[in-house]
Amino acid sequence: MQDSNPNNRYTITAALPYTNGAVHIGHLAGVYVPADIYSRYLRGINKDVLFVCGSDEHGVPITLRAKKEGITPQQVVDKYHKIIKDSFNEFGISFDNYSRTSAKVHYDTASQFFKKLYENGKFIEETNQQLYDEEAKQFLADRFVIGTCPKCGNEESYGDQCEKCGTSHNATDLINPKSAITGNIPTLKETKHWYLPLNEYESWLREWIVEGHKKDWKTNVLGQVKSWLDDGLRPRAVTRDLDWGIPVPVKGAEGKVLYVWFDAPIGYISSTKEWAEKNNKDWEPYWKDKNTKLIHFIGKDNIVFHSIIFPAMLKAEGSYILPANVPANEFLNLEGNKISTSKNWAVWLHEYLQDFPDKQDVLRYVLTANAPETKDNDFTWKDFQARNNNELVAVLGNFINRVVVLTNKYYSGIVPNPTNLTDIDEQVLEALKFAPKKIGKSIERYRFREALNEMMQVARLGNKYLADEEPWKKVKTDAERTKTIMYVALQIATALSVLTEPFLPFTAKKLQKILNIDTDLSWEDVQKKAVLLPENHQIGQAELLFSKIEDTEIEKQIAKLEATKKENETEKKEVPPQKETISFDDFTKLDMRIGTILEAEKVPKTKKLLKLLVDVGVDKRTIVSGIAESFKPEDIIGQKVTVLINLEPRKIKGIESQGMILMSDTKDGKLTFIEPENDKTQNGTFVS
Repeated sequence: MQDSNPNNRYTITAALPYTNGAVHIGHLAGVYVPADIYSRYLRGINKDVLFVCGSDEHGVPITLRAKKEGITPQQVVDKYHKIIKDSFNEFGISFDNYSRTSAKVHYDTASQFFKKLYENGKFIEETNQQLYDEEAKQFLADRFVIGTCPKCGNEESYGDQCEKCGTSHNATDLINPKSAITGNIPTLKETKHWYLPLNEYESWLREWIVEGHKKDWKTNVLGQVKSWLDDGLRPRAVTRDLDWGIPVPVKGAEGKVLYVWFDAPIGYISSTKEWAEKNNKDWEPYWKDKNTKLIHFIGKDNIVFHSIIFPAMLKAEGSYILPANVPANEFLNLEGNKISTSKNWAVWLHEYLQDFPDKQDVLRYVLTANAPETKDNDFTWKDFQARNNNELVAVLGNFINRVVVLTNKYYSGIVPNPTNLTDIDEQVLEALKFAPKKIGKSIERYRFREALNEMMQVARLGNKYLADEEPWKKVKTDAERTKTIMYVALQIATALSVLTEPFLPFTAKKLQKILNIDTDLSWEDVQKKAVLLPENHQIGQAELLFSKIEDTEIEKQIAKLEATKKENETEKKEVPPQKETISFDDFTKLDMRIGTILEAEKVPKTKKLLKLLVDVGVDKRTIVSGIAESFKPEDIIGQKVTVLINLEPRKIKGIESQGMILMSDTKDGKLTFIEPENDKTQNGTFVS
């Protein structure tokens, strides 16, 4: 039976990931880890929580990936849906339901939603000109077109959104648009679409968000919403000319599908319906009961869709609750550079789980400790290693290990009977009772970094208590006092088995096993119970919660990124265009001969130039060559080279150069001489 307490029911959504690629650490830090911490915490304080998500399987990125891989869009979404869902599951993201927008329940839900708005006259129908690729024979919606952002000047903005400044716009707003399919400059062609008149909701949105939520919504969300409202809202198309997506369910809409950003957020509702069907529950209270608190966890690039467009859709439909909060994070960079799916500059979750199969909680910890809550932050492998070794191993792991080892050593793993509690003991136990409230308050304000630090303070409290009381010394002089010290330390360890769960669920489970805790303790128990682990309770043997990460493991990850960087740099190099055409007679005028370098010296005040004396058979001549960064003068005396000898003489740094040494590049980008196969070839021999 569901609790009627107005603050008891929560519907929590996490942004639906596109199934055009795997999930990376930027997604985790921005959306999924904070959403999971929040959901786990609410369950820990006995709230009615529904945490839903699903794969976003429509939209242009899917079709672009399909074209790139030479497969169908359905094959693309099937492939990445499995990778994403399996990764989330292995990583411990505790969704109550993870669905997909290709599911029948979603097609039905999205179609019904559109029909209701259509039948109630909530849309406007317009025929206007849209960008069209004549060669591809299709309209260029969203990411099928690239051009210059009209707001920030980014020359690689997509047709629906600029990833540099976060501005959302229409493809026709772009400056100098190009087709992402063929590279052609598109034409304009008439087409009919349905629009949600956002301008009609402008005053309501301003009152509801800017005035109604100015105290509880994050400043980055309010700032972006206010910017949009100040610019003036315009009607937004909710349909597209595409062959991949949910068909528009009205007559006269053949060849059109629902716009992915109309379709995708409805995925939260359809995922809820799917969960309800599986569990014999009623889905409506989670979306239609005003006492339910709806929270959207998203990244900053999704703010406008969840704070303006989706609320306007819900308002237009009329029977749904509105989000109580939209706690969006900023972006996480990787080793100083923006994470990029297209450039493979990312730490992919499924690859991380292969490389670090037992360290899910380490990544959760690092991404929370360095979460981009108020500004963009940077993930580095060195910081990952340092936080594991210096915080998880040295603080949390060290405390638990000392408590369990000493309890087994002194009392065969049985919780000792305490005698008289000192003021210090009382103070420590009192601080322990305050910890759940401190951590919970930070979580409820979406300050997850702060909450994590408060949790680690409990472990630091335990370490300080042991260091101050020194049970390893007192056991030799005061056996009764030692029992009390270890009893108190075990209470701290038991509290940590509860308080770590939202942040480090695998660690919490491991700790519960070590402490041999069968019954589920709650956050309220930690706050109110005088005894968490009773005397005479038998704990298990010591087991390391965390292991050190060695330099070799980190070097391997850094090397992988360096390889990616080199690949990207190679791809960036543009092949220069062909030079002006020459005749065969022009080519035969080139006189290339084999020569030998007789002398070599650096040209003063230059980095690249060497002055060479070369025997080219017909004579000995001076040649200035830009090879000083690749070769030392003393190393190339006697080197056979190919020389263009009839090049017009030219003065370089005051030296007349009477020819050109011909060189080539190696695979690693270095210079090498073009030399004869036989080093006995005479100077002056023609090269053809």
